Amino acid sequence: MKTRFAAVLPLTLAAALAVAGCSGGDPAPENADAGNTAQAGKEGGHAEEEGEIELTPQQIRAAGIELVRAVRSGGGALTLPATIEGDPQGMQVVSAAIGGRVVSLTRNLGQSVGRGQTLAVIESREAASLNAEIEAARARLGLAESNLRREQRLFNERVSPEQDLIAARTAATEARIALRLAQQQVAAAGGQGGALNRVSIASPLSGQVVARSVTLGQTVAADAELFRVADLSRVAVTLALSPADAGRVRPGSDIEVVAGERRSVARVDFVSPILDEATRLATVIAVIDNRLGQWRVGEPVTASIRLAGGDAGAGSVLVPQSAVQTVEGRQMVFVRTEHGFRATPVTLGAPSGDNVAVTSGLRGDEQLAGANSFTLKAELGKGEAEHGGH
Repeated sequence: MKTRFAAVLPLTLAAALAVAGCSGGDPAPENADAGNTAQAGKEGGHAEEEGEIELTPQQIRAAGIELVRAVRSGGGALTLPATIEGDPQGMQVVSAAIGGRVVSLTRNLGQSVGRGQTLAVIESREAASLNAEIEAARARLGLAESNLRREQRLFNERVSPEQDLIAARTAATEARIALRLAQQQVAAAGGQGGALNRVSIASPLSGQVVARSVTLGQTVAADAELFRVADLSRVAVTLALSPADAGRVRPGSDIEVVAGERRSVARVDFVSPILDEATRLATVIAVIDNRLGQWRVGEPVTASIRLAGGDAGAGSVLVPQSAVQTVEGRQMVFVRTEHGFRATPVTLGAPSGDNVAVTSGLRGDEQLAGANSFTLKAELGKGEAEHGGH
């Protein structure tokens, strides 16, 4: 049974042609109405074509129909939905190892910060104790170095024995170590020394503040998260592949990332040798150069990855499984046309992840209806019913 759906011929145009045919006074042939109707169909816009569904771009967007592309690859390819994430190597949590009251915040969300620059200042008794230890250690070091200089001078003048010089050197070394230890305790608290009862929390890397968990005047506990700083010059896209597909992906492979009119090439950085316990899929992480800032963390994208070797899917076209609908027992995809979509029968091969191989029916460069393509199936059935009733 052929499925036909197109723009219905306007009744006013058909009626006008019928009147014009009778006004000449000559009896119209039996097939005049059929001829006029066919001619009107041609003059009225678009001739009926099998499986055609006319939709404007606005109607496509309103229906939530996602447009995807078929992919042809000799070695196989996968087209998967993915999400832009921060580069795992370029994001750090900023916290303070001591608790206290936040008395200063120097950065807000989205603002840039350099490595070592102050993000916040915390005031507490513990900070006062740490800073006091630094001051005491610095004073002891100054005294020990002064004593060492004196003992060196006395030893050179043969007034003081070498044993006293060695003792002075040891005391100066110990004082130096004590000062470094006190300074490292402040650094371990997550910041740098400030006023006697305050500690400054510094950024561990250059980037942007992407999260802030504190407000001015808030009392925070030790090890509480204060900020997250991310270097967004590189972002990542994470894919979950079946073990068979993951085995055909190598670090350094290219992945095309698409969102609307924007396209970038990501490079595979990591292929997990361990499967996720829940999904039994392997994680693949690819990194994108984002120095131009065109990608945002959390943004949904479509990622196409070309698989190396193997025969699965070889010489076939891969489409997302969401693009395939069953109409009257036949597998169909909806190919984007100038005026909407055309229902196209296809022959399917083996599935590959979230995609399925199409062995016949497509060239491999078509744009298809993906998510929500079932609305087109419903519209196709409605159009068929309307034509079947006339």
